[in-house]
Amino acid sequence: MTRFLLLFIAGAALLALGIVIGWQLPPSASPGVTAPKPTGLHPTYRSGPFRVGVALQPATPQVGENRLQVVLEDHQGNPIRDAQIHAVAEMPAMGSMPAMQAPAEMQAIEPGLYQGTFDLSMEGSWPLTLRIAKPPVGETRLVFDLATGREGLQLASGARPLKTAPEASTEAGALPYVAGPYRFDVALKPKRPVVGKNIVVIYLQNKQGQPLQNAQIEAMAAMPAMGSMPAMEVPAEIKELKPGIYGGSLELPMEGSWPLTLWFNGAGAPEHTVILDMTTGRRGLEVASGAVRADGSEESLEAAPAGTVTLDARRRQLIGVETARAQVTDLERTIRAVGQVSYDETRLGDVSLKFDAWVGELYAEYVGAPVKKDQPLFTVYGPELLAAQQEYLTLRQRSASSTLLDAARKRLELWDMTNGEIAALARRGESLDYVPIHAPLGGTVVMKNVVEGTARQAGETLMRIADLSRVWVEAEVYEAELPLVRAGMSAEVHLPYLPNQVFQGDIDYVYPYLDGDSRTGRVRITLENPDGVLKPEMYAEVKLKADLGQRLTVPEEAVIIAGETRIVFEDLGGGRLAPRRVETGQRAGGRIEILSGLEPGDQVVTSGNFLIASESRLKAGIEQW
Repeated sequence: MTRFLLLFIAGAALLALGIVIGWQLPPSASPGVTAPKPTGLHPTYRSGPFRVGVALQPATPQVGENRLQVVLEDHQGNPIRDAQIHAVAEMPAMGSMPAMQAPAEMQAIEPGLYQGTFDLSMEGSWPLTLRIAKPPVGETRLVFDLATGREGLQLASGARPLKTAPEASTEAGALPYVAGPYRFDVALKPKRPVVGKNIVVIYLQNKQGQPLQNAQIEAMAAMPAMGSMPAMEVPAEIKELKPGIYGGSLELPMEGSWPLTLWFNGAGAPEHTVILDMTTGRRGLEVASGAVRADGSEESLEAAPAGTVTLDARRRQLIGVETARAQVTDLERTIRAVGQVSYDETRLGDVSLKFDAWVGELYAEYVGAPVKKDQPLFTVYGPELLAAQQEYLTLRQRSASSTLLDAARKRLELWDMTNGEIAALARRGESLDYVPIHAPLGGTVVMKNVVEGTARQAGETLMRIADLSRVWVEAEVYEAELPLVRAGMSAEVHLPYLPNQVFQGDIDYVYPYLDGDSRTGRVRITLENPDGVLKPEMYAEVKLKADLGQRLTVPEEAVIIAGETRIVFEDLGGGRLAPRRVETGQRAGGRIEILSGLEPGDQVVTSGNFLIASESRLKAGIEQW
C-alpha cells in the first residue's frame, strides 16, 4: 500500500512538471506547428519580378516601436524564400535638423513572409523605402508615404496595384457598365465615328439586370472651343426602340474629339450623368467619368494613389493633355565638347647639336618651310667636329688598328655625320669645314631658332619639324560626362569655317586627370590630314556618341522636377491621372531614363502636366511632393 502511494505521488509530480513546461514554451516551440500567417496580408502590389504585400502594426504609425510585415511572392503566387529585404523609414532634413533614419531588420518568419521593427523618434512624415533582392529572380525598390497619426501606407513609387480577379456577373444578360443605379452599354454605327450621320444605341437596365423602360435619356456630343473657334454642340434625340433599348443619331460636322454626355433619368431612380470619350476615326467609346465596369476588369477600378486627378474629355482637350508610353529604347547620348587641333606628338622632330658650333649656310630659311627626311637644313662649323674629322683621317693614313678606326668613325656618326658624308671624307682625304645637318623626318618647319652666322651651344633646339599629315584633336569634356566616355568611341569633328565638312574619328586616349580650373577632362582624337586642312591651334566642335544600351525611357517633358523629387502623371484610364514618383537617369534625344517608378507600357502625360500638378497638389497635400 505504501509503495503504491509513493508511485502515485511521483506520477502526479511528473505530470504537473510537464504541464508547467508546456505552458512556458512559446507556440513556435511545439513540434510541427508554425506561426500563423497574419490574416488579411496578401500581395497587393506588383513591383519588378515580385508581388508584394505590406502591413503595419499598429495600422496607424506611432512614435516608438512599429512592426512591419512584408509578404513576397513571384508572379505565379509562389512564396519567395531567402530574399534580402532592406527597410528604412527616413525623415528628410529640415533646416538645421539633419535627416533621421529608422531602419528595420527584416527576417523571414515563414516562407514568403518577413517581419521587422523600426523605432520612430518623433512625429512627422517618415517615407518608407523597401529594397528587395533575390538572386537570380531580380531586385526592386518601393517607396511608401508613411506619417505618424495617419493610418496605413500610401504607395509613392516603384510598384503598381495588383488587379483583382473579376467576379462573374450573377445576372444573366447583365450589361457591362454601372452608373449609379443603372447598368448600361452603348453601341455606335459605324463603329468608328465619322463626319456626318452616326447611330447611337443605348441599352439600359436597373441594378438587377432587368430592362428599364420609359426612361428619359438625353445625349449631347460637344467639341470644346479652340482658339477663335467657338464650342460646338450636337444633340441626339433619343427614343425608346424596344424595352430597355434606346436609339438616336448624331450629325458630326467635322473631325476631332467629340466627348459624348449621356443623362439617364429612369422611373423612380435618380438622374445620373455619364461622359464618354468619342473621336472620329477611333473605334468605339471609352468611359471618361460617371461609370465603371461592372465586372471590375478595367483599370478604372484600380485603387488610385493619393493626388489622383480625374479629368473628363472636355477638360483634357481644353488643357491640351497629351500622353506617351514608357518604352525600352536604345539610348544614345550626344556629348558636345570644345576641341583644339594640335600636333601629333609622335610625329615631331627636334634638331639640335651635340657640340658647340657656328651656323654657316641656311637652307630651311623660314617657319612653315616644307622639308623631306634627310634633307640638309643648314651647315655648321665646329672645332670639335673638325678635330674629329682630322683624327679619323690620320688613323686611316697610319693604317691604325680597326678598333681605333671604328671608334673614330663612331664619333663622327654620333655627331650626325651620315655614312655617305664619312665615305666622302675618306675619299677626299681632307676635313670639311662646314658640315650639313639633316632633317630627322619629313614635314613642316614649325619652329626656327637659327640664322646664318650665329653661334649655338650643344643641346640648344635649333628647329622643330612636324609631320602634319596626321594631327590630334584634343577636346574638353565636362566632369559629369566623363564616365560615359571611353577609348574607341566614335567622334565627329566640325570646324566653324568649314560648316559642310565633317571629320570622322575615334577617341584613342582619355587623359587620366582633370583641369583644376575648368573641371574638365581631356580626350584625344587622331585624324588623318593629307590635304593639310586641319591646322594646329584651330578650334573645333566635337560630338561624341555614347551608346547607353537599352533603357526604359519617357519623353523629357513628362517629368516634373519638384526640388529633389521627380514626378510623372500616369494615365490610369477613365480620365484618371495619378502622380508617380520616379528616379531618373541619363537624358538623350529628347527622352529621359526611368530607373524606378514606371514599367514598360505605362502611359504618361507629356503635355498639360503642370496644370494637372497644381490640382494634384491641392488634393494630396504639399507633403506628398
